[in-house]
Amino acid sequence: MIFITELKNKKYAHAFSELKLFEKIGQFAKAAGIKVIYGALILFYTLQEHATPKLAKSIIIGALGYFILPTDFIPDFLPIVGFSDDLTALIAALVAVALYVTQEIKFKAKDRLHVWFGEYDHEILADLEKKIDASQRKTR
Repeated sequence: MIFITELKNKKYAHAFSELKLFEKIGQFAKAAGIKVIYGALILFYTLQEHATPKLAKSIIIGALGYFILPTDFIPDFLPIVGFSDDLTALIAALVAVALYVTQEIKFKAKDRLHVWFGEYDHEILADLEKKIDASQRKTR
């Protein structure tokens, strides 16, 4: 992806690729949990939008690269807490790029969640969506 060369901190950016992202999700969806996967999917679909500016895309690539790397601040293989740092990084990126997250992107992410989780309680995602919506209101 062209934006990787423009990033100041390339450590996580080099870990990102669409293939690596979906391999990680496929392997760890259940362990990571629906919130983590939903956040990653929203960022991924926001990255795909032409209207998303380069700065926002670089933030997304960094966050998704961090998610993909298994050796981050809290290693992903640790039970229960392994993905907590990933969720924090994804939320920080979501808050930073919330202005570019559309309802269509949320629908795409939710549709994709059904592939890995089947039917699920949509209330589980409510607090994450509230954070995105609050950030959108602040930046408008």
